[in-house]
Amino acid sequence: MTKVTDSYPGKELTTEELKKQLVKDTQVKELKESKFPTEIIDLPSKGLLYPKEHPLSSGKIEMKYMTAKEEDILTSQNLIQKGVVIDMLLRSLIVGNGEGKRVNYDDLILGDKNAVMVAARILGYGAEYPVELTCPACGAKSKENINLAELENKVVDYEFKNENRFEFVLPLSKKTLTFKILSHSDESKVAETAKRMKKRSLSNQQSYELTSRLKAMIIAVDGEEDRKTIDSFVDNEFISRDSLAFRKELDRITPDVDMKVWFECSECGHEEAITIPLTVEFFWPRVWIQAHSTRTDISA
Repeated sequence: MTKVTDSYPGKELTTEELKKQLVKDTQVKELKESKFPTEIIDLPSKGLLYPKEHPLSSGKIEMKYMTAKEEDILTSQNLIQKGVVIDMLLRSLIVGNGEGKRVNYDDLILGDKNAVMVAARILGYGAEYPVELTCPACGAKSKENINLAELENKVVDYEFKNENRFEFVLPLSKKTLTFKILSHSDESKVAETAKRMKKRSLSNQQSYELTSRLKAMIIAVDGEEDRKTIDSFVDNEFISRDSLAFRKELDRITPDVDMKVWFECSECGHEEAITIPLTVEFFWPRVWIQAHSTRTDISA
């Protein structure tokens, strides 16, 4: 059944299409009427790992500047204790995809989420990030001010577009793995699965994070997509050297923010690119902590 509306003259829409169009128009109107200033952030994935019709396929995220509302989130001891404070903050700051479409935070792959996190820190408290770096050679510590605005996204160049699906032949077993890069939603499920498995363990000491993550990533083994087959492979057949090779390949192709900076030790002269440590001052700068008298942890 179709109907013609005054709002869309000459265009016949089904009832379902009309509902979708009205929702879309309302969302665009809300974004246009927003009073807060925003910035457009380029995603490391360039949008290539999302379906063509997905809002994140634009390769961009529109974010607003942090306000008192977001600072209320950062000071919530309840959210901090539950370990969801950063996720709640980022959800609050994301406006859309830069093209008037809303974005589901859970759909963000981890590397894109990291880009949003860095952008949130810059928009909230500026690009200067004071941190203590440790020399890998002599162990000497030095205080540095990192300019987060100078961090760049890893270069990714995929032969395909709009598909989160890869293949890798394991060097020893020669099995072909079909796999995906995990989203925030996937990572949350992995954490829950690992936690549940640990509770079931007799010793309660073993960590199940690696195997849970591998099972979530792998879509098929030699074309076999049966979940029991995949789980059995990870638990019983995934040789450590193959697993290491797979994780190196995963790191190579995963889009992300390059969190490494060039470090030169003032004590021994050693030079090396090292990863920036994420300390409490990343989202809770020292001046801010003193003003709010709140003890917290970036791991939250």
